[in-house]
Amino acid sequence: MCSRVAERPEGRPLPEGASARESSFDTRVGLRVFSATACHLLSRDLEAPSPEGTQGSRPSSALCRADVAQQFQFAVRVIGSNFAPTVERDEFLVAEKIKKELIRQRREADAALFSELHRKLHSQGVLKNKWSILYLLLNLSEDPRRQANKVSNYATLFAQALPRDAHSTPYYYARPQTLPLNYQDRGTQAVQSSGSLGSSGISSISMCALGGPAPPPQPLLPGQSHQTLGVGDCLRQQLGSRLAWTLTANQPSSQTPPSKGTPNAVSRSMTRSRREGETGGAVEITEAALVRDILYVFQGIDGKNIKMSNTENCYKVEGKANLSKSLRDTAVRLAELGWLHNKIRKYTDQRSLDRSFGLVGQSFCAALHQELKEYYRLLSVLHSQLQLEDDQGVNLGLESSLTLRRLLVWTYDPKIRLKTLAALVDHCQGRKGGELASAVHAYTRTGDPYMRSLVQHILSLVSHPVLSFLYRWIYDGELEDTYHEFFVASDPTVKTDRLWHDKYTLRKSMIPSFMTMDQSRKVLLIGKSINFLHQVCHDQTPTTKMIAVTKSAEPPQDAADLFTDLENAFQGKIDAAYFETSKYLLDVLNKKYSLLDHMQAMRRYLLLGQGDFIRHLMDLLKPELVRPATTLYQHNLTGILETAVRATNAQFDSPEILRRLDVRLLEVSPGDTGWDVFSLDYHVDGPIATVFTRECMSHYLRVFNFLWRAKRMEYILTDIRKGHMCNAKLLRNMPELSGVLHQCHILASEMVHFIHQMQYYITFEVLECSWDELWNRVQQAQDLDHIIAAHEAFLDTITSRCLLDSGSRVLLNQLRAVFDQIIELQNAQDAIYRAALEELQRRLQFEEKKKQHEIEGQWGVTAAEEEEENRRIREFQESIPKMCSQLQILTHFYQGIVQQFLVLLTTSSDESLRFLSFRLDFNEHYKAREPRLRVSLGTRGRRSAHM
Repeated sequence: MCSRVAERPEGRPLPEGASARESSFDTRVGLRVFSATACHLLSRDLEAPSPEGTQGSRPSSALCRADVAQQFQFAVRVIGSNFAPTVERDEFLVAEKIKKELIRQRREADAALFSELHRKLHSQGVLKNKWSILYLLLNLSEDPRRQANKVSNYATLFAQALPRDAHSTPYYYARPQTLPLNYQDRGTQAVQSSGSLGSSGISSISMCALGGPAPPPQPLLPGQSHQTLGVGDCLRQQLGSRLAWTLTANQPSSQTPPSKGTPNAVSRSMTRSRREGETGGAVEITEAALVRDILYVFQGIDGKNIKMSNTENCYKVEGKANLSKSLRDTAVRLAELGWLHNKIRKYTDQRSLDRSFGLVGQSFCAALHQELKEYYRLLSVLHSQLQLEDDQGVNLGLESSLTLRRLLVWTYDPKIRLKTLAALVDHCQGRKGGELASAVHAYTRTGDPYMRSLVQHILSLVSHPVLSFLYRWIYDGELEDTYHEFFVASDPTVKTDRLWHDKYTLRKSMIPSFMTMDQSRKVLLIGKSINFLHQVCHDQTPTTKMIAVTKSAEPPQDAADLFTDLENAFQGKIDAAYFETSKYLLDVLNKKYSLLDHMQAMRRYLLLGQGDFIRHLMDLLKPELVRPATTLYQHNLTGILETAVRATNAQFDSPEILRRLDVRLLEVSPGDTGWDVFSLDYHVDGPIATVFTRECMSHYLRVFNFLWRAKRMEYILTDIRKGHMCNAKLLRNMPELSGVLHQCHILASEMVHFIHQMQYYITFEVLECSWDELWNRVQQAQDLDHIIAAHEAFLDTITSRCLLDSGSRVLLNQLRAVFDQIIELQNAQDAIYRAALEELQRRLQFEEKKKQHEIEGQWGVTAAEEEEENRRIREFQESIPKMCSQLQILTHFYQGIVQQFLVLLTTSSDESLRFLSFRLDFNEHYKAREPRLRVSLGTRGRRSAHM
């Protein structure tokens, strides 16, 4: 402090061997040098020209004494004050300022003399606080006789704190605790400034604050004010925070026009104009000219000495400029703000005129404009500061004027903000809508709270259109996305029957990164459910009755919920709307449109679950279906269907279900019979067609044809067994047929076993298990998508396990070959029975004729008739080996096909199919014939896994 400038070093012993006389001599010499320096600096007040501008006139002795007394009072006031120093504690820096001040006053000889005196003072070890002494002398050199309408000490003009106006992002502020508040107006300004909640960090210097002290500016980084300061931080604090408290009690108002007759103002204007005029001559460029150029560069405008280099894409100081390396480097560092400003401004200018950029993009541009507006406020204050210096004649040599070092301090925070904005601009190039919001949100994942607060503020503005789209969609089902920015897309060309599946989809690239995929899916389902109810179900119930959640009246609050409480507030709103809307939709489908009843009808009729109906229908259709397919008529078959319904338990079903049940004839191929083209059909329309789509009905048709064919095989084998039982007694009198009938019976038994095992597998392991799983999932479904997914999974399961998928084509071909052999057996057996019954009938007729002749008294038969009968019997007996060969060939083909089918089953990836092979070959008949079937089931599974 200046009050301790003459302090004697305490506790410092005299050098050993030095006498008291030598110490006294050094002390006298040091004090004499100090006295000469002080008198030399203060003498200019007695030699200064009079206010009238007369030169060379000597003041009277009374006036000199008054001046001395006034200087003494001013010195005492300075020494007794508690002002904080406004410059760095550097002795040589203060000495240079004193010399510059003398040169500015055109006292070059005095400057040289002061340099010599300072050198002598520095060589003496008497004084301890040389810096404090020089700083005191510098302050005493101020003239206390200046008028009140002139600025006597300009040290605090630039040190005024930035007003803490309410701006975009939070403001971190801490007042230096070591600086006392001694002025009456300081408390008032502190109260006014403390009412503000935030500042963008790019603030302006309020001109009304020049009349009195203001609170210090915010620290360079949030939370820095309470940390240990380094050398650079101390410098910024001295140039910023602490400099704001050095106002004197009689600080004049900056709005008072300066006196243009003062020599200081005249010399200041002449010096500045002379320096500016020398730039064209390649002489040394002053710091004042650089400051002026820098202020223009801040706005993206080339200065006289600093211009944009298009080749290097940066601002550079002209090579012919005669500048020191430190000034050149400082100017280049400051010019980076202009480059950043141009980058941001170019992006906003281009995108602001692009209507296809969308609402989210325009919000992003508006946020950038808002930050640039705060930056322009700072530039306007800096320009006002420079203009005020020019008007009132303040020299750059004083610590009060605008310098490059002060610009570095004051633009430190704005530079961080502009760098962040420029990085955002680069990262957001080519993005729009939700993708743009995701790009901005990515920059919130930083550990710097200052940068995070800025990006979060921009993100809150950018996300407003996204939130507006979202709330309108989930509460009203409306989607007005002209520029395709929202993550829900609508296709207006899709018809109503495909509304749920195709009209509304997710644009995954537009899903904001602050929303999960599950949240996005729920948002899609909410709006889709509302539109489905209105357009497909024709349910005009207001959404306020469906959803018990009320709309938020304050979108900013919603944005706050989104970014600060994603797990609770925002997630809760989406979940509530999702559950309420989905529950209402499922209730409408189940109660009004009987969705579950139709699903059960599919199981009973198309998947042959209604056994009595299917069996009776086959009995009634058999005479029709054995005919060629080209001779069938659908109306005849429909009549038979209605007869079967009335004769079985199917009559107790709902009329709505029976009305939809119908007969369908497939495409006819050459040689097809009615069995090959007959199929049941179930008509679906309206909302239930959303679940039972055309693709689903085609799956049902394929499964029905497979099950109908398998059921027909069972029906054929039943008829074969009936034929065996009925004809066994009739053909007892024909012993030559016993071998044929036995062979036919054995083959039929093998086929019955095969079909029974296949029917068990299809009915229980495939249909019943899959249906039970489907029913449980449908009962637990939370939305329509869950029901659709469960139903499609059910169809996929039964399709693949019934060997109808592409991967089981070989197995299906083998199974169809088995079915063909069963039909061949039926045909062969019918032929054998027909031939045997005809032969039996002729034999009975012959015996009857013989008995009749005997009753009539004639010979029973003649020799010719007996010979004819024997010839016919021999021909029949000769045909029996042919029948046996036919059955053997049929048996051989059948067993070969079954054997190959079993081999394919053992290599299947489906465990149930592998166990089916075990049941089909329960007595290991085929295993003994085929080595590939002798591998254990576990080894088969491992082998199939490697294949």
